[in-house]
Amino acid sequence: MTDVTILWTAVYIAMLAAFTGYVVISRVPAILHTPLMSGSNFIHGIVLVGAMVALGLATTPLEQGIGFVAVILGAANVTGGYIVTERILQMFDRSGKKPGKEV
Repeated sequence: MTDVTILWTAVYIAMLAAFTGYVVISRVPAILHTPLMSGSNFIHGIVLVGAMVALGLATTPLEQGIGFVAVILGAANVTGGYIVTERILQMFDRSGKKPGKEV
């Protein structure tokens, strides 16, 4: 295959994945959001490890730059997901205690 064919195949796969993800997520009921987010945080953790492996195997400066950006965005995604999940779970806490504050 030529480089152009590989590029267009990658673009097609990315577009198909984005569309599929949008359709799947848009049909999730609100009550399932927290468990789904916890599961997706696990998957994003695996993606982050994959990005770190890809960065470690990168040889050209372009590959290293893309890998670095992937690691940063993956880490931000995992961190943000856990923060949002924690805030959602706090909304359903019946004890009235705030985490980290001793009474």
